[in-house]
Amino acid sequence: MELVEKTLTQEYKYKGRIINLRYDTAELPDGNLCSREVVEHNGGVTVCAVTKDKEIFLVNQFRYPYSEIVTETPAGKLEKGEDHFEAGKRELEEEAGVTAENFYYLGKFYPTPGYCGEIIHLYAATDLKFTGQNLDSDEFLNVVKISLDDAVKKILDGELPDGKTQAVVLRTALMIENNKIKL
Repeated sequence: MELVEKTLTQEYKYKGRIINLRYDTAELPDGNLCSREVVEHNGGVTVCAVTKDKEIFLVNQFRYPYSEIVTETPAGKLEKGEDHFEAGKRELEEEAGVTAENFYYLGKFYPTPGYCGEIIHLYAATDLKFTGQNLDSDEFLNVVKISLDDAVKKILDGELPDGKTQAVVLRTALMIENNKIKL
């Protein structure tokens, strides 16, 4: 069965600094028409930085849409056309105050494919050096360091609900377990 939907029209309802919102009309595989609401986003990157002792760096940050402090791996949005690897290095140093000798690309993550085109690129980092945070003027966060095993347990217990953090931490743990990432 053909699964592809053909875009017939696109109408921008909002264009902002971080997202754009479009209203599309599309043709379904059976020929019927449907409407699609799409959030455009340049994407992001997140990094799971692991020490030789298998500890990782997380950040606590107030997330306005949830009205709560969320614990997550260092992450950031991509500027239009920005290389995700360079952005990952930048965000790791800005937010956690860490640089790394080794980076491992772990793939991409689609956080909300039903309506948003955001893609988050996932990295693990090892052989770390500590440089000190260099936060953006509108960033307020605290760095915490916990064992990778504790992070996996917190994910499985529902204590780390951030999707990108779950994806990058679990992938990192499996890659280390399977000797594909060396500490």
